[in-house]
Amino acid sequence: MRRLRRLIFALIILGLIAVATLFTVNTISFSSKQINVEAIEPLKISYEAVARLAAAVKYPTVSLEESIDTAAFRGLDTFFWKSFPLVDSMLERETIGGFSYILKWPGQNARLAPILLMAHLDVVPVEDAGSRWTVKPFSGMVKDEFIWGRGTLDDKVSACGILEAVELLLEVDYAPQRTVFIAFGHDEEVGGGNGAGMIAQAFKKRNITFDYILDEGSLIVENALSGLDEPLALIGVAEKGYATLDLSVNLPEGGHASMPPKGSAINILGNALVKLENNPSPAKIEGAVKDMFEYAGPEMGLFQKVVFANLQWTETLVKLQMAAAPSSNAMLRSTTAPTIIHSGFKENVLPTKAIAKLNCRILPGESVKEVMNYVFKTIDDNRVVVSLGNGSQASEPPPVSDQNTFGYSVIQTTIRQVFPEAVVAPALVVGTTDSRHFQDLSPNIYRFLPAQVSKDDLKRFHGVDERIGVKAYEQVIRFYRQLILNSGK
Repeated sequence: MRRLRRLIFALIILGLIAVATLFTVNTISFSSKQINVEAIEPLKISYEAVARLAAAVKYPTVSLEESIDTAAFRGLDTFFWKSFPLVDSMLERETIGGFSYILKWPGQNARLAPILLMAHLDVVPVEDAGSRWTVKPFSGMVKDEFIWGRGTLDDKVSACGILEAVELLLEVDYAPQRTVFIAFGHDEEVGGGNGAGMIAQAFKKRNITFDYILDEGSLIVENALSGLDEPLALIGVAEKGYATLDLSVNLPEGGHASMPPKGSAINILGNALVKLENNPSPAKIEGAVKDMFEYAGPEMGLFQKVVFANLQWTETLVKLQMAAAPSSNAMLRSTTAPTIIHSGFKENVLPTKAIAKLNCRILPGESVKEVMNYVFKTIDDNRVVVSLGNGSQASEPPPVSDQNTFGYSVIQTTIRQVFPEAVVAPALVVGTTDSRHFQDLSPNIYRFLPAQVSKDDLKRFHGVDERIGVKAYEQVIRFYRQLILNSGK
C-alpha cells in the first residue's frame, strides 16, 4: 500500500511538472505581434478645429424611429460646407436620402481600388432633457480641456475629424493616388436604412467597390485590461448582428387588483425576463475575441501572459472574469436586453396584455433564428409569444474581415505612427454600425474610432456627459490625415 501511495504521489508530481513545463513553453513562445514603425511628428492642429467640432454639436441632429429634426440637419449641412471651403469646392458631393452624403476625392491612379471612410451625423436623444449633465448636451461647450456634448464621441467626432484631415491636405495641394470616398449617414442610430443603406445602393448601382472600408467602432482605451499598462487600440474586424424581439402575453381576462389571481400578464412577462437574465446564452472565446487576446496578451504582465498563452487550459477562468463586467461579457455571448415594456392602463385593473421589447446582439457564427430559439426555450412558457418585432431591422452578423490585408495593415500602421504607445489588436465590436450595409462592396470592413479615452469614458456613449478631450480630438484629425497619406502608397 505504501509503494502504491508513493507511485501515485510520483505520478502527481510528474504531472505537475509536465503541466508547468507546458505552461512555461507556451508562455515563452507567446511573443509580441506588434509592428515596429517610426512615430510621426505631431502636426499642429489649430484651435479653430476644436471650435468647429464644438459648433457641430450645437445642431441637435437627433434621429428617432418616427422622424428627424430636419431643421437641425439643414443647419449642419450649411455649417459644414461653409466651414470646410476646400472640401466644398474641390470634392464631388452628392446628397442621398435628404441628409446623407457621398464625397469623392478622385485619385491620380485609376488602377488602385478606392477606399471608403465613414461616419454618421445623427445622435441619440438625451434622456430627461439633459438634467443630469454637467453642461447642456447641445451647448458644444469647451471646458476643462474637453469638448462637451452629444456627438463628441458618437459620431460627429469622426465626421469632423475626416473633414478636417481632408481640408488640411487640400491646403497643401495634396492629390491622393487612390480615390477616397467619404460617406456620412444621417440615421445610423435607427438602423441606417435611409442613410447608409441608400448610400450602399448607390455604390452598387455604379459597380463601385472598395479596397477597404473604415467606419466608427472600437476606440483606444486606457487601462482597458488588467495587467496592460499601455492604451489598447482595438480594430473591429467583426461586429454583432442585431434584432429586436417582441415578447407578448395576451390573457383572456384580467381582473380586479383587489383580488389578484396567480399568473397575471405582468407577472408572466416578468418571470420570462428573469429567466433570460438568469440563464444567459453560452459564453465563447473564439474568432475576433480570441485574436484580441493573442495580440494583447504578450504585452501584459506575467500572470496575464501565462493565462492567455495557455487559453486552452484557462478559458473557464477567463470567461468567469469577463462575465463579471457588462462590456467584456458582451464579447463572450449573444445578449438579450429588455428595453421597453408596455402594460396596464389603470392602477386598480389587472391588464390582459403585456409586451416587452427585447434587444438582441448576436455573436458572429450565430443567427437571428438561433437567438429566437434560445429565447423561446429559455422562457419555456407557451403563454409568452416570441416574435420578431414589427419594424425591427434585423441583421445577421456580418462576415469577419481578414487581418492579412492592405486595409488592416494600413490602419494598424497609422495607429502605431500616431499613437506609438498603443497596443493594437483585432476585436469584436459589440454594437452595430452603418458598415453592415456595405458587406457586398468590400470583404475588408474595419471599425475603429481613433480617439483615446479612459475606461470610465466608455459609459458616456449614449449616456450622460458625453465628451472628448481636446488633445484626443487633435489626435483624431492626425490619424485620418495620416491614414489618407498611407493609403495612397
